[in-house]
Amino acid sequence: MRSLALFLGVLMSLPAAGAECAAKSGDFTAALVELYTSEGCDSCPPADRWLSNLARGAGRVVPLSLHVDYWDYIGWKDPYAKRAFSDRQRKLTQLQKLAFVYTPQVLLQGSDFRAWGSPAFEKAVAAINARKPRARLELAIAAVKADRLSVETAAEVPDPADRRDVALYIAAYENKLSSAVTAGENKGRTLSHDYVVLEWQGPLDLPEPGRLADRRDLPLLPKAVPTSSGVVAFVQNRRTAEVLQALMLPACPG
Repeated sequence: MRSLALFLGVLMSLPAAGAECAAKSGDFTAALVELYTSEGCDSCPPADRWLSNLARGAGRVVPLSLHVDYWDYIGWKDPYAKRAFSDRQRKLTQLQKLAFVYTPQVLLQGSDFRAWGSPAFEKAVAAINARKPRARLELAIAAVKADRLSVETAAEVPDPADRRDVALYIAAYENKLSSAVTAGENKGRTLSHDYVVLEWQGPLDLPEPGRLADRRDLPLLPKAVPTSSGVVAFVQNRRTAEVLQALMLPACPG
């Protein structure tokens, strides 16, 4: 524990202005929620609203909205869609031996979870939170610029048995986004979104002894509102898709 504290302490030695904008994972496992969605899909807005209203509960739920691009052909090009998100969804679908990708799809801790709008979701999150975390994370936003977040991340997987095939992923997101859709299945609707992933980086390997200290800039969208933005880090097993720990840090005002 002392070596970890020293490791994270060195990483998080930020200037006074940035030192306040930091977070670390707790003694519980946070539940990573990935919503695969598209503005071209008329069944997606209810899932988008559900994710926006998802209570984060002291960091116990880490929500992300990943917009896929395979609906763009239908007439409306989703401005937040990325091919990388479609590729990730397909890869995780293959790992779970599912027959096809679909939207809206919710992955809970890396696994397909179709009962996201029911009490079963809260029960599943509570079970995840009750688990002892198998990874430790710290995040700090050292600087907030108009076009980017300067982010520092520390990750550790203490148990050697958990280190095989694990990687760190880092994402920048923005809240309070909206689009006036003029074509496709949602033509004439104004759609609102939160936790929309703008930048995705990883997988980043954790070298022995299962630790990584990382510094990088995460670009934001043109005309982004930095104070509505934030960063997420999580450790995931690339072979099984199991999420060992996740952490979210909204950009701090001022």
